Amino acid sequence: MVPLALSVLNTADDMALPFLSRTVKRRDQIVSIDLGGRTTKAVHLLRKSESYTLASFAVLDAPIYERAYAPEVLADHLKNIHRTLGGTRTKSLALALGVGDAIFRQVELPLMPAAEVRAMLKYNSKNYLQQDLPDHVFDCYFLAPSLHSKSAESKSAPGQQKQRAMVGAAKKQVVDDLLTAMKTGGFIGEHVVPGIVGPANSFELAEPELFAKEVVALVDLGFKNTNIVIIDCGEIRLNRVVAIGGDRLTSGLSDSMGISYLEAENIKVGMPSEVQQNLEPLIYPLGRELRASLDFFEHQEDKTVSQVLVSGGSARSDFIVQALQAELGVQCRTWNPAKSLSMDLDSQKAGEFEQVAPQLTVAIGAAISALN
Repeated sequence: MVPLALSVLNTADDMALPFLSRTVKRRDQIVSIDLGGRTTKAVHLLRKSESYTLASFAVLDAPIYERAYAPEVLADHLKNIHRTLGGTRTKSLALALGVGDAIFRQVELPLMPAAEVRAMLKYNSKNYLQQDLPDHVFDCYFLAPSLHSKSAESKSAPGQQKQRAMVGAAKKQVVDDLLTAMKTGGFIGEHVVPGIVGPANSFELAEPELFAKEVVALVDLGFKNTNIVIIDCGEIRLNRVVAIGGDRLTSGLSDSMGISYLEAENIKVGMPSEVQQNLEPLIYPLGRELRASLDFFEHQEDKTVSQVLVSGGSARSDFIVQALQAELGVQCRTWNPAKSLSMDLDSQKAGEFEQVAPQLTVAIGAAISALN
């Protein structure tokens, strides 16, 4: 599992965001929330031995679009989520943040204790992350050596050995506001997770053989952005954010057809055949950007991406998935992030799940991070 749960238990000024929980006892359940741009997705997951059970889920409209939540607004939203989930027994919460709030990088870092790495990044982020990040908190997780990195490591001079690492960062004020909102909302904040790694965690659990043996691209269609992560035999090799999401498709459809945004959203997902000519030109720029990411990886690694797995709200439209396949020239399909989970849902919830499953990928992946 990609171990990218960022604990928020330490609230000191130079607080770390450790990728792995510092608690010795493993949790047996967690509520995980993906704060999307237009909709909030939440799951309640239970761990029994090495298996997982989905106890409840919720998809709600976000209270505010276009800007960050004030702590009091988020706290009320969290209370509403708790009620919608059916009043879960646990108060432990993992929160997945979008690319606007959480930074995720894969870099080479000197081999040193994590506390020293955090301090180094705090005062010298530009040297390692290519940008100044004042007033941020950092953490890293060193990756085990792999076939991809052995040649680079062998060239390191004695005393200068470096190792690949995953680095997470967030503004301290954002983390502080989240902690305040979690507490006021009745939850215990356990983890903050970069949302971009959620699909990778869900994918490993849902389709372990494909995860471990193939080169696959995970494309998560968000509200404002689309995230692409390329996994090569169990290892994240490329991640990129494309600034085109479902909102642009819906807005473009609304403008071209002279209909309301809500009508356009419903048509986009239901996809009557008469709107295909309006939607295809809107999908083309996204397909072109995603194809550029695939081309870059394939040229650099001399490998071919075997298929593209699509998730997110717009993935509910078969037409959008097929249009992306036509642009990318690679098999594209939706997938079920809960494929390997046991279900403990009432009949109504079970009937709803299939429709919303592609939207729960990030939330399920964040929950898995927190339970390991």
